Amino acid sequence: MSLEQKSVELLSDLIRFNTVNPPGNEIHIQMHLKGLLEAAGFEVELHGAEPDRPNLVATLGDPTSGPVLGLLSHVDTVLAHPDDWAHDPWCGDVIDGQVWGRGAIDMKSQTAAEVMAAVELAAGGWRPERGALKVIVVADEETGGQLGARWLVREQTELARCDWLINEGGGSVIHYGGRRMYGVCCGEKGVFRFSVTTSGTAGHASMPQLGDNSLLKVAPLLEKFAAKQPSPTLVPEAEAMLRALGADPADPVAALAQITATEPRLAAIIGPLLGVTLAPTRITASDKINVIPAKTTIQVDCRIPPGMGEEVALAAAEEVLGTEGYELEFLERIPGNRSAAEGELWDAIGASIGEEDGEGEVFPVLLAGYTDSVAFREAYPEISAYGFFPQTEMDLFATAPLIHGADERISAADVGVAARCYTSVIRRLLG
Repeated sequence: MSLEQKSVELLSDLIRFNTVNPPGNEIHIQMHLKGLLEAAGFEVELHGAEPDRPNLVATLGDPTSGPVLGLLSHVDTVLAHPDDWAHDPWCGDVIDGQVWGRGAIDMKSQTAAEVMAAVELAAGGWRPERGALKVIVVADEETGGQLGARWLVREQTELARCDWLINEGGGSVIHYGGRRMYGVCCGEKGVFRFSVTTSGTAGHASMPQLGDNSLLKVAPLLEKFAAKQPSPTLVPEAEAMLRALGADPADPVAALAQITATEPRLAAIIGPLLGVTLAPTRITASDKINVIPAKTTIQVDCRIPPGMGEEVALAAAEEVLGTEGYELEFLERIPGNRSAAEGELWDAIGASIGEEDGEGEVFPVLLAGYTDSVAFREAYPEISAYGFFPQTEMDLFATAPLIHGADERISAADVGVAARCYTSVIRRLLG
């Protein structure tokens, strides 16, 4: 069988392990992967905070003899409701050239491609000429990684240590203005969620004029949230992204308008990466229907570019809401993370795309959300970590709606594309 066929077969097998988190129960899928990697010559260790939820690290070569390349993925998934699916979410079947099932995109496909690229090389006698290759498969990403990547880099720091890391977060082809472009994620936005509270005076709802209804006071604030987002605040990664798309970062508003005119679907994805975003998502007021609330609180999901902090989030909130009529309190402060879009791994990724798609171009992108890369960037500040799962058949606009959705599926050909690109990167970096 070809590398593509073996990778697709492995993906089908992995999908058939139900690893919905919670509870995760990743032990069985990890034991399956452990057997494959050990048979190829890897040294494999399983470690975890809970017996049924281990993390896997497979090593080939000597990490003390040179740089270490890590191939990272997670094998837990979100829930799937079978009644909403055209096919069994855990069937793993190949139907009309696509592999169906929960995790087909997020992200057992990357696990399969990374593992099979590594297994095929090792089983064929390849060994790193310098350094080491590590295949790292973690649990618990979908609920924050406290038992997965975060636990692993804290409790098994040396075992998980890498100089270069490939993870999820980019790689689907984008057709833009006649070009074929592949975004490589080099940074993730931070999360600075906050609450906005208005105050009034409680009273009986049967006599509205005797109270001061705090709920009514949030209406103007919600209208302000609906009317605008904060002004763009570009970081270097966003500037490079705009330049790659042929837009001028000196005028981000005009740049976004240019992208919208060319491909409006891409503009909806690029826009949030150009600065702070604010999205009110929850509201709480009175506990009882017959009591006028003295306090009403809106919870706001706030995402800020990497390298920025609380003061930027606060300034963005005040730009949108003004400074009066509410109290603001931060609920979470998780800074963004980034790796420079340059160096040996970046070049190897670009070369691998060139081999697979002669017209393909790689360019840096940010993620509005975050992945397990944050745990590795925090633990190993010098690491170069990128999100890269290349797909040439299903483009970004085909795959994005399927992530965490019903009928999740991936082109079987794209699993092969990824496996071949990973093989190329491994050989270029480690010999």
